[in-house]
Amino acid sequence: MVMLIWWKSRHKPLPGFLSMCFKWNFILLSLFQLFLFTFVLNVSCDELTTERNRIVQKDAQFDYTYNDEVNNDNQTIYAFNHTVSRNKTEGVRVWVNLLSENTKSPILFVVRQKQAVLSFQVPLILRGLYQRKYQYTQVGRTLCQPPTRAVSEMQYFYVDVSTLSSTGISYQLRISRVESFTLQTEVKFSFTATPSQPQYFKYDFPDGVDSVIVKVNSQTNFPCSVMSIQDILCPVYDLDNNVAFIGMYQTMTKTAAITVQRKEFPSNSFYVVVVVKTEDEACGGPLKYYPLLPDQLMDPGNRSKTLEVVVSPAIKPDVYVMGMLFCLGIFLSFYVLTFLVACVENKRRRGQTNPADMSPAETASLLGKGLVTPSPYEYGSVDNGSSFSSEAITDSIASAEVHYGYMERSMESVGCSRRDSLSSVEEDDYDTLADIDSDKNIVRTKKYLCVSDLARKDKRILSKKYQIYFWNIATIAVFYALPVIQLVITYQTVVNVTGNQDICYYNFLCAHPLGALSSFNNILSNLGYVMLGLLFLLIVLHRDIAHNRALVRNDLAALECGIPKHFGLFYAMGTALMMEGLLSACYHVCPNYTNFQFDTSFMYMIAGLCMLKLYQKRHPDINASAYTAYACLAAVIFFSVLGVVFGKGNTVFWIVFSVIHILATMLLSTQLYYMGRWRLDSGVFRRVLNTVYTDCIRTCSGPMYIDRMVLLVMGNIVNWSLAAYGLIEKPSDFASYLLAIAICNLLLYFAFYIIMKLRSGERIQCLALVCILFTAVVWGFALYFFFQGLSTWQKTPAESREHNRDCILLSFFDDHDIWHFLSSIAMFGSFLVLLTMDDDLDNVQRDKIYVF
Repeated sequence: MVMLIWWKSRHKPLPGFLSMCFKWNFILLSLFQLFLFTFVLNVSCDELTTERNRIVQKDAQFDYTYNDEVNNDNQTIYAFNHTVSRNKTEGVRVWVNLLSENTKSPILFVVRQKQAVLSFQVPLILRGLYQRKYQYTQVGRTLCQPPTRAVSEMQYFYVDVSTLSSTGISYQLRISRVESFTLQTEVKFSFTATPSQPQYFKYDFPDGVDSVIVKVNSQTNFPCSVMSIQDILCPVYDLDNNVAFIGMYQTMTKTAAITVQRKEFPSNSFYVVVVVKTEDEACGGPLKYYPLLPDQLMDPGNRSKTLEVVVSPAIKPDVYVMGMLFCLGIFLSFYVLTFLVACVENKRRRGQTNPADMSPAETASLLGKGLVTPSPYEYGSVDNGSSFSSEAITDSIASAEVHYGYMERSMESVGCSRRDSLSSVEEDDYDTLADIDSDKNIVRTKKYLCVSDLARKDKRILSKKYQIYFWNIATIAVFYALPVIQLVITYQTVVNVTGNQDICYYNFLCAHPLGALSSFNNILSNLGYVMLGLLFLLIVLHRDIAHNRALVRNDLAALECGIPKHFGLFYAMGTALMMEGLLSACYHVCPNYTNFQFDTSFMYMIAGLCMLKLYQKRHPDINASAYTAYACLAAVIFFSVLGVVFGKGNTVFWIVFSVIHILATMLLSTQLYYMGRWRLDSGVFRRVLNTVYTDCIRTCSGPMYIDRMVLLVMGNIVNWSLAAYGLIEKPSDFASYLLAIAICNLLLYFAFYIIMKLRSGERIQCLALVCILFTAVVWGFALYFFFQGLSTWQKTPAESREHNRDCILLSFFDDHDIWHFLSSIAMFGSFLVLLTMDDDLDNVQRDKIYVF
């Protein structure tokens, strides 16, 4: 203004250079005035803003509840300080309660520490499945306490409270010390947690303790919770949406347990974190309805849960050594016992007279020459020794009601017949019987049969046929086991890397890790299957060698007496027992519903092979081939996989399976009743109608083969009942249901065999009787431990852990391990029963051994 007045007061403009200078001075002075005005205006605005957005800092104290209000015009900072000691860790907990209702903007709490920052909003929004939102107005969090190197240090932390809400929001804030923040060994500690108020505690490994087991228990199933083990690092992941980010964790209802090893935590300490989930679906609980609106908030309800945590030392290394020695000692003792029994048996046999050293009259007497004994219940035999003609057989059928005696057989005819049967035959002539092709149907459909009627094929041909069982199962074992081993190693790796303990269904209260394996004891206890399977193979090999030596020296008892010796199925059974041990161990590396078939596949094999062996004893010529048998077992395993994947609650699957089960039972029954002389072709219905009309309507005659009919009727009743049970109940454990079908049929056939053997006037030798009684007792105890049910993959992992129990043997083995011990011994004993139960017939001619 002054410059303007001065400029107007001049009468004449200044010429040239002076005029230009005055112009630039005017411009510069104007810019200076503009800058000065802007600066003054900014200062005034800052003063006004400072007056509106006030920052209030308070020196706060612990264990005091602050009732304050916050809006977008003010921000409050609470300053705290406390002493941190190197030898003592003291927990600090922040608790916030929102007093105002229907707030549109949340309050943001930021806790600034020396080495960590924790932030959260109130109300806290936690998400569930399908984007469900749950709102919590009370939030409690524990501050992370990083370790300090100083003996004692004063640390400060600040709690900043702010919001963008234009209206005031009332809240409560309380900072308190957690006196029991550090857990003590073998000392129980109770606490309460909610989804918005998780809890975690610290544990330091004491000297001399290399591993501990952390147990968390609760009296109530729900709400569902998560227990996590995390390293001493900040931040601590203690919310439902991030607790799985680090460390080891598992869901829980009533109980959870995790074994922690010192080597996994370099700081020799760890956090035990317990989080309550927003929903119970992960623990098998109900799932709430789906919200109608996308942003609708769900009512969380009362999800407070009281829990108890205790940390106990795990077993020491010497317990591992004791467990392994115990396991080896038990099964090696069977080797020693077998050796002693073999020595006693050899000594007994040497004390007996060798039939090869007898006179011809004594040998003939041993083989039954001149013996004329009536059949116990009209079993027929074929006259004239081994000379079988159509007329003789027809006469035998026509006179079936007559009591047949056992006629003389000359030793010359026996030797001649044997020399003829030892002629060279090709392997592909399994079903070639050139001398009886015309009367095969007549022989096999006689009312009463003897073993000699069904043991007419060349022994070498049958031996090669039954050896295929062993080679096939050995090939199957290799191709089946290799991918299984690779898969379970992958499972174990995933568990170790992710820390997700819900992948595998262990008995966590008795799961002892070793190396990368989470439950070594469950794997070790399967050693019995392998060792006893190998022992059984050695016993069979010994018998096979002894029998072959007897054949080489033309021992007439080996040539013409006893049940025909074919060891191929026995070799297959021993191999299946060893593979059951291997695959059961693979299953227990990471037991769950997807690999349970590994544990049961060779159980189906064992049950099928045992039934085939029982049938082969009295029907050596007409037993199923290895290819047919394994094809049927493959179909069983195929249905097992389908049942595990699709069978749970699927009515259509159960209808289809039940129909197939019943049809297969009827077809097999017909095949067994007619000794394989029955065909399934286009004329089957016509033949069935003719049979029904002839035998039931026209003449009303009873069944021709009464004993077979009794067995098959009982078998059909059992199988039809099992099919009806499956269709009605739809059991979720389809693999065990299928195994129960196989075991029931095996037990039924075995009981029928024993009853018919005794009814036929045969006897059971002392060794076989001891094996039967011993095996029955062991099976009883084994089934008791099997049904204890320490875990079940039919439920969620959290529900499965409710069945977990502590170790009961040497602090190392649980109930399921004892099941492994006893079941392996029982299977071994069952195999011995099949091997020795007909030893009493070794010196009885085959035309005097009845078929049933």
